[in-house]
Amino acid sequence: MTVMGNQLILNLIRLGNLSSLISENLQVHPASFELTLRKVLEFKDKGSIDFTNEKRKIPTCKELEFNENGYIDLKPGAYKVVFNEIVKIPFDCVAIGLPRSSLLRSGATVICGLWDPGYFGRSEALLLVFNPHGIRLYRNARIVQLVLIKVQGSTKSYKGIYQGENIS
Repeated sequence: MTVMGNQLILNLIRLGNLSSLISENLQVHPASFELTLRKVLEFKDKGSIDFTNEKRKIPTCKELEFNENGYIDLKPGAYKVVFNEIVKIPFDCVAIGLPRSSLLRSGATVICGLWDPGYFGRSEALLLVFNPHGIRLYRNARIVQLVLIKVQGSTKSYKGIYQGENIS
């Protein structure tokens, strides 16, 4: 397993694989790239998952608004988040999103699905607030570290329904 270092990440930025950054200096780390908070949504109903995706239903959500000071106070619970950055995963890589340690130390975490080779979009993830007092998140907060890993052997490109998500 080979994890991309900051020089390779900077090359991906130059190639346009990682865009809509707020601050390259703050977001590029020795072996990861940080994703920032664009939106927080609350779930309004239940989802449905099956084997063939015939009965897949993604729950509807309502966007929560940041206040005039640019933050949102969240109570314990599950939320969907959308990131600012647009990612285009190279065909020879996968990406794994991990929560920033400051988020964990504040009693919250983010759970992400695997970013497959060729995925392109502004991703979403699950934010879980465990702290019984909640958490305050500011617009553009750095919440996830994206780790890019080289894939060995041949692979195919992602073709799923989330391709190109949240671009408009």
